[in-house]
Amino acid sequence: MSELDTRPRAMDAVPGSGPGEGGVREKGLGGNSVGLLGSAVLGISTVAPVYCLTSTLGSTAGEVGLQMPAVFLAGFLPMLLVAFAYRELNKAVPDCGTSFTWTVKAFGPRLGWMCGWGLVIATIIVLSNLAGVATSYFWLLAGEVTGSDSVAALDDSKPVHIATCLLLIAVATAISYRGMTATKGLQYTLVALQLVVLAVFVVMAVQKAGSGEFATTSTDFSWSWLNPFAVRSFAAFTAGLSLSIFMFWGWDTCLTANEETTGSERTPGRAALIAMVVLVGSYLATGIAAQMVVGSGSSGLGLANPDTSDNVFAALAGPVMGPGLGILLFLAVLASAAASLQTTFIPVARTVLAMASYEALPASYARVHPRFRTPGRATVVAGVATGVFYTVMTLVSEHVLVDTIYALGLMICFYYALTAFACVWYFREELTRSARDLVFKGLFPALGGILLAAVFGKTLYDMWDPAYGSGSSVLGVGSVFVIGVGLLLLGVVLMEVMRRRSPSFFRGEVLTKETPAFVVAD
Repeated sequence: MSELDTRPRAMDAVPGSGPGEGGVREKGLGGNSVGLLGSAVLGISTVAPVYCLTSTLGSTAGEVGLQMPAVFLAGFLPMLLVAFAYRELNKAVPDCGTSFTWTVKAFGPRLGWMCGWGLVIATIIVLSNLAGVATSYFWLLAGEVTGSDSVAALDDSKPVHIATCLLLIAVATAISYRGMTATKGLQYTLVALQLVVLAVFVVMAVQKAGSGEFATTSTDFSWSWLNPFAVRSFAAFTAGLSLSIFMFWGWDTCLTANEETTGSERTPGRAALIAMVVLVGSYLATGIAAQMVVGSGSSGLGLANPDTSDNVFAALAGPVMGPGLGILLFLAVLASAAASLQTTFIPVARTVLAMASYEALPASYARVHPRFRTPGRATVVAGVATGVFYTVMTLVSEHVLVDTIYALGLMICFYYALTAFACVWYFREELTRSARDLVFKGLFPALGGILLAAVFGKTLYDMWDPAYGSGSSVLGVGSVFVIGVGLLLLGVVLMEVMRRRSPSFFRGEVLTKETPAFVVAD
């Protein structure tokens, strides 16, 4: 079935409401598909709390030790402040382009294009890692169920691992192509499974910490764990903070689905705040419980053990929950990665759709499937890009794949900070109208943007050192720096290509502060 080209034209405006007069135009997405609960579930699912915890608990503990809970709180603060910026901008401009659209309106085409690129490339990196984790846990779970070490060992075969990974990406792409409502019930189930299993893990970890069963590793809880100033160095703090910020990344999916949400001006912002609260609560409880039972040491079951730090739950499932319930933890990680793999296509596809609708990308990406009402071409291309990226990175070096995850924090800080500053500038004439406007449109977003910009700058500085990340280097420069800066520079190159192909957008003739948003008609 062919797709609809929804690229904007002058006559696309709803009759009687042309550009600059508060009118709206349609992209063709399916409206009123998601409510408040569904939007919050969407945000939690995209973040994938169990996947984030198993991937970063160990790394964070390795950087900051027992202050890991404090770093989780420190990472939550700028995210919460930026969430207010998203909420206020969404009320004024409920557009699925979110960061891209808002930054263009505030700062112009070039910064806006790069902000959109930051979101897109960060999402591709996350999608590839999600697929890799889902693949590993698929074979791990298969080995546990069959009782066969040889089945579990299939994940060690690169051809088998890559083939399974590509299959999972293809399935997730197909599901996303069919729309958000295709698996709404399944998403509710998978998110509930994650939170329930985490709760069981926390309870059992706390019980075993006090039973004496883990006497050699257990540590009594201390309120000092919540003190960020107790971290041994500022470099360690910023490294841990970068990982913590990654753990919260994805809540803004609630906003990128705004044109498909009931009450698009208010519901997505509320859903994002709900998702953030659920996430920080689950992270703190799990981190504290894990430290209480096995500590943050670098040997044995310690969270910072380099042999297990990149997949903590694989090491802790059996010892903490036992062989029976331990399988549930494997299942929860697989469900977390698989669910997020599907929902994480939402922000990248809809950002690309918006960029194409405003002529910042080729018009073909503005096509929406007439039946499923999804950005079909953008979704498929995102799936292909994810598969190619993961395959190439895996074949080149596993160290390179690890370093892409470290570089991810740079992308996240980049586009979140730009969005926060865009909020302040966009509403600059309204900040003196009331105390509420000053706080929520000015003070909170500005503070969040400054914090993330500071993390961006410090992380950029630290990345130069080859010791950052996997320890690999290119011509004496850290691989994480090369990857992070290289991906941003690739965006600059692509932007220049598009400037030649679509000069009207880059002259500021297509999208301005006065341009009406593209929203779905009721």
